[in-house]
Amino acid sequence: MQNLGTKKLETDRLVLRRFITEDANAMFKNYANDNEVTKYLTWLAHSSVEASKEILNEWISQYDNGEIYIWAIVLKGNADEPIGSISVVRYNEEVEEMDIGYCIGRKWWHQGITSEALSAVIRFLFDEVSVNRIVARHDIRNVHSGKVMTKCGMQYEGTLREAGVSNQGIGDMAIYSILAKDYAKMITAKTAPIL
Repeated sequence: MQNLGTKKLETDRLVLRRFITEDANAMFKNYANDNEVTKYLTWLAHSSVEASKEILNEWISQYDNGEIYIWAIVLKGNADEPIGSISVVRYNEEVEEMDIGYCIGRKWWHQGITSEALSAVIRFLFDEVSVNRIVARHDIRNVHSGKVMTKCGMQYEGTLREAGVSNQGIGDMAIYSILAKDYAKMITAKTAPIL
């Protein structure tokens, strides 16, 4: 595994890029202030643009560390307007595993945007960072998140009972994963849904 940090990624519709301080207004307006967006997440909706700016400044200060992966999700043609974020929320170097988390503004739900972003990150982590295993998990009450994972070729591994905390309290967590060998088979067979 070779950490490369947050590199710019592109898909048909999206640019995944580093956040900048000037993103605070769009971040707040498009998703960070919405209790529906954060309902099953581990962080509360932001109460002000200033709160968004604080978290952005914290992330930006870490970008020089090659082990940090935090992308703004922006639509092509509107690169100044983040509509969500996707990041590596934890990783285990010993088994070359990275755990992905994401969120997107309600206006962009059910349009395949999140799966397009997740597929780009999966491709980057396997092809360039050389991880062996990518994991994602969700509160089982958030069924749409599991559908995103499945669409990206991730396999359901099981549910850990009362193993996570979201803004809904303690809950069961569904775990999905994809291995480097699974990804290679999908690419070879050209069965990868959107990779």
